Amino acid sequence: MKNIVLILLLSGIGSASLLSCSKKSSTPATPVDTIPVTTVKYIDTLPPTTPMKHPGGLQVAEDFARMKANLTVDPWLSGWNKLIANAHAQSTYTANPVDTLIRGGGSREQPKPDNYSRAYNDAAAAYQLGIRWKISGDTIYARAAVNILNAWANTCKALSGDPNIALGAGFYGYQFAIAGEQLRDYSGWKPAEFQAFKQWMLNVFYTVNHSYLLYHQNSCAEHYWANWDLCNLASVMSIGILTDNRSLYNEAVNYLMHSNNGNGNLLKTVNYIFTGADSTLAQIQETGRDQGHATLVISLLGVICELGYHQGDDFYGFNNNAVLKATEYTAKYNVAKLDVPFHPYTYFDCNTTTTLTQIAADSRGTVRPMWAVIYNHYVKRKGMSAPYTLLGVNTTFPEGGGGDYGPNSGGYDQLGFGTLLYSR
Repeated sequence: MKNIVLILLLSGIGSASLLSCSKKSSTPATPVDTIPVTTVKYIDTLPPTTPMKHPGGLQVAEDFARMKANLTVDPWLSGWNKLIANAHAQSTYTANPVDTLIRGGGSREQPKPDNYSRAYNDAAAAYQLGIRWKISGDTIYARAAVNILNAWANTCKALSGDPNIALGAGFYGYQFAIAGEQLRDYSGWKPAEFQAFKQWMLNVFYTVNHSYLLYHQNSCAEHYWANWDLCNLASVMSIGILTDNRSLYNEAVNYLMHSNNGNGNLLKTVNYIFTGADSTLAQIQETGRDQGHATLVISLLGVICELGYHQGDDFYGFNNNAVLKATEYTAKYNVAKLDVPFHPYTYFDCNTTTTLTQIAADSRGTVRPMWAVIYNHYVKRKGMSAPYTLLGVNTTFPEGGGGDYGPNSGGYDQLGFGTLLYSR
């Protein structure tokens, strides 16, 4: 049975090992600009020999049973119609793999131009086609999805670029891995092909994820904003689940809980929880930067929390439901367009520090398909209240996915379709 450990935040115990799988040798990071708390229940890891749960991506068998049973009524019907209208969800979709996936091209590190749009389009297609197969039962969609994943595994040998290579490894790593996990029980995916795909994920994506989380491009860890860490952690979690590798999954859990090495530690990502009249709100590390990235952080937290929940780890509930409070804060400012409090935040950029004293208005109102997964967990699963997140759900109804939010990478940072996938 998984243990929950109570740890005093002010105890002054030493730093954590990134790869440690035992709480005996790992300790909590010091929270940045967080109001003092007495204790936090940290999520423990299981022994490396413990199998992962399958299917264990963003959707499990129970989710697809619920969708099938309700497909003729709203909100599921509107969500389904949104999916099947997307050009990426068609059985005629053809993969466009590349030998070297470049994000951060036209640079000193990689003179060739970017080509990562091929990855985010194809990952979105593989995911959407997999959902369409799971719900309809028509294997033509599963076959099309597998063809995409096989094409990439057979063609793509490496990632390349300037430091943005870490973003490519994170976003497309978690998306390809989740698409693969969804298709693992498709009988038409030959075992040798599936094995080759899993090895490709390990060789091409995980190696970059791991290096980034460990060394942060040989820069100081806190130079990188939270979304950099979170997308790589989502990738490590997803690849660990896909490859049934508990040690990889534990690596991500330990980082989220205990790492002193970056802003992906959840106590740094959600860096201030308000009290009094604003006790339902929490500030995130990128709030003072701009709202495009602040909403991106919320979308990545939804991925990480849902992945963890299906593996028995309640990141949703961590630190007294901090993710809910951060989502309410972000929705209140971006969707309801209401004022929110701001706690001064000091951003450490290697040799310099900058104190942010007010919330950033840049990109306020950014639209992402991200609200439904968080809303349905807290309100429908847990019976809690999330009024501002509900506004986000209603404003983006029905949620789409890659291809519905413009041609640029920001429209593909999240897999989406939350109306169909998470409504309860």
